[in-house]
Amino acid sequence: MSHPHPELSLPPALPSGALRIVALGGLGEIGRNMAVFEYEGRLLVVDCGVLFPEDHQPGVDLILPDFDYLRDRLDDIEAIVLTHGHEDHIGAVPYLLRLRRDIPLVGSQLTLAFVEAKLKEHRIAPLTLAVKEGQVEQIGPFECEFVAVNHSIPDALAVAIRTGAGTVLHTGDFKMDQLPLDGRITDLRAFARLGERGVDLFMVDSTNAEVQGFVTPEREIGPVLDSVFAASRQRIVVASFASHVHRVQQVLDAAAAHGRRVALVGRSMVRNMTIAAELGYLHVPDGVLVDQKKIDTVPDQELVLMCTGSQGEPMAALSRIATNDHKVSVGPGDTVILASSLIPGNENAVFRVINGLTRLGARVVHSGNAKVHVSGHASAGELLYCYNILRPKNVMPVHGEARHLVANAALAVKSGVPADRVVLAEDGVVVDLVDGRASVVGAVPCGYVYVDGSSVGEITDAELKDRRILGDEGFISIFVVVSSADGKVLAGPQIHARGFAEDDAVFDDILPDVVAALEEAAQRGGSDTHQLQQVVRRIVGRWVSNRLRRRPMIIPVVVEA
Repeated sequence: MSHPHPELSLPPALPSGALRIVALGGLGEIGRNMAVFEYEGRLLVVDCGVLFPEDHQPGVDLILPDFDYLRDRLDDIEAIVLTHGHEDHIGAVPYLLRLRRDIPLVGSQLTLAFVEAKLKEHRIAPLTLAVKEGQVEQIGPFECEFVAVNHSIPDALAVAIRTGAGTVLHTGDFKMDQLPLDGRITDLRAFARLGERGVDLFMVDSTNAEVQGFVTPEREIGPVLDSVFAASRQRIVVASFASHVHRVQQVLDAAAAHGRRVALVGRSMVRNMTIAAELGYLHVPDGVLVDQKKIDTVPDQELVLMCTGSQGEPMAALSRIATNDHKVSVGPGDTVILASSLIPGNENAVFRVINGLTRLGARVVHSGNAKVHVSGHASAGELLYCYNILRPKNVMPVHGEARHLVANAALAVKSGVPADRVVLAEDGVVVDLVDGRASVVGAVPCGYVYVDGSSVGEITDAELKDRRILGDEGFISIFVVVSSADGKVLAGPQIHARGFAEDDAVFDDILPDVVAALEEAAQRGGSDTHQLQQVVRRIVGRWVSNRLRRRPMIIPVVVEA
């Protein structure tokens, strides 16, 4: 586990009547959102999401928040409040509930339905409390008022948390689309009422703080999809997040208008859209859906496949389609639509998928060449509206990389928030709200926790470095038998290399040097096998670096006989 800010010490004891906020994820990154609020010895968790791995984290499935801060205080947690049903806000809930299964989950109907389906796979039956906009719930010492916000998933909520230390408004992810597909706008009237009563700390989504103006309405995507469908003559494949109900709705509507049928591809896509349809958030036109198992019975010119993988995730359906590793295939004349924007860090993976699909002959439509997606996050103009409506006493930008947080902080200052009342924090940084002022008081250890297959938290950064070396630089093993009496080499050295273009014979030149170094070390009294292994590693490593310009993983084995 790493400490985010070595210059900051552990925080002091929380003063009486103060509120403490510790972000365990989501600050300085896009994903892993989780904030812990402490008041009067009790804790309230807002969101508990995952971060998806990048190329430099090979083999990792998911990245979790660091729960060590909570591990000794699990009984103090009153509830987990979930702002909406995206993976970066709910994906880590099963792993926290493994530590204490009876922590209540609070959220909207759709959000809880998504997380309950996920927990079922982990064999956890949660305690839940479904809430709606306008509802107020007393959760321990925290009074929580829920406010409707518009996002790229239905039923998203902001939460106003009231304690004796003041009121905190946490937006979750939101935007201010004035023409949303479901007619549910961000409730600025509620924001205004909260502003009149006084918002002591505004924790606000920063993802699009660098983007000027206002986000494009979702309704503008429909005509673009319609035109792409009209121009397509064979199969259409649309990739989106498995929880993007609005985008799936638009695809279903476009398919119905053009006499096509839609098959949902991918377990998470099928699960989430089934839930959304059962709860009335997704309206499926009659006869449009077809089971994936029956797609061969539908002519190509009448088929639409709705799948996951818009971010280039290696195991998602679209990535496998792009590498011909899926039962669904595409070819010349087919159209693929990536109905999402690029999440920072995923660019290479997405471009790799686009190139793979293009090589197969498909026409690829994406946000770089058509308006097939709009962001779910408020742009700078919308954020300024919020600052002016709320007039918060303190601001803490959340949900974004460092550049997003800084840009959001600058907007707050422009709107009139004093610069010393804007708190820039990262994961693990502890912020206290005392006497109406928010300030950084310390930091707690807050590293990445890797999920790797069935293991959770067992993979370390050092082991990931080993994986990167193996993947990038190759592997060399050297086996030597030495005499326990005088250190003479009795057998070997035998060298085997993997990941090298050169034949193993290229290492013959270094064998005499290894023998000489071992016998010299033995004469000096260095007969310990560990010391001899280090001699072998040093000799071979230096030679490979100078001769082959490589820095592989080297595993020497020295056996005494």
